Amino acid sequence: MAETEIENDSESDALSMSFWGHLEALRWVILRVVIALFLCLVACFIAMPYLFDHFVLAPTSSDFFLYRCLSGIKGDGVWIPDFSSDSYRVGLINIRVASQFMTHVTTSFWFAVILVFPYLIYQLWTFIKPALYNNERHNVSIAFAGGTFMFYLGCTVGYCIVFPFTFRFLSQYQISETIVNQISLDSYMSTFLMLILVMGVVFELPLLAWLLGHLGVINKSFLKQYRRHAVVVLLILAAVITPTSDPFTLMMVFLPLYMLYELSIRIVKDADPSE
Repeated sequence: MAETEIENDSESDALSMSFWGHLEALRWVILRVVIALFLCLVACFIAMPYLFDHFVLAPTSSDFFLYRCLSGIKGDGVWIPDFSSDSYRVGLINIRVASQFMTHVTTSFWFAVILVFPYLIYQLWTFIKPALYNNERHNVSIAFAGGTFMFYLGCTVGYCIVFPFTFRFLSQYQISETIVNQISLDSYMSTFLMLILVMGVVFELPLLAWLLGHLGVINKSFLKQYRRHAVVVLLILAAVITPTSDPFTLMMVFLPLYMLYELSIRIVKDADPSE
């Protein structure tokens, strides 16, 4: 009984906090996140030469773990990459004076953002938690935890599957044998970061569906009814995400998106018959 009264008092205190009090709390949240981001940025900047050789550039060599797992696939080299070759290696070139330094800085920044993401979510949770009632905190905490997990899962799928397939296809494709592919550092990094971060964002689809379901915007029956329409939309989205037009790479992006849609159907509640 006493604990309930204490919780109610804390909730009323949070609700009665002035606008400037909320602004001050938000300022400290932003400050802590910026400090954590800066520290991670410094650490990533120092470790970047090692990370670049062993992580970022790993898909440019046949030693990459995915290529070794698929070494038994001898593709036609046109629509399906030839993974049976052990001599696959792509050397990047730099055509701008400041590109290597800017790549060092920008890559360190994005690595720091990915590393500090859970701390950012935690700080947001501590900021909004006092304004929530006890019955709301459970659902919001699940949303934050699930969103963080799905973001990292999406980034992992982007790095381990989507980007390697896309890059290997593009690096080996030739419209004419007289043309030699020379891939620039800027082109490689823009594709690398774009595909990984986009997949991290796209994997928030189940969380978005769950939130819309709780708000009553969508329900399980709605998602099942428009499944065929969703397939077309997801194919278009996969085509937008991938910079290639080959069906092999397109399916490697589409299949995770479709699995996310099916997962959304399972976690979204059905409509209330009484409504």
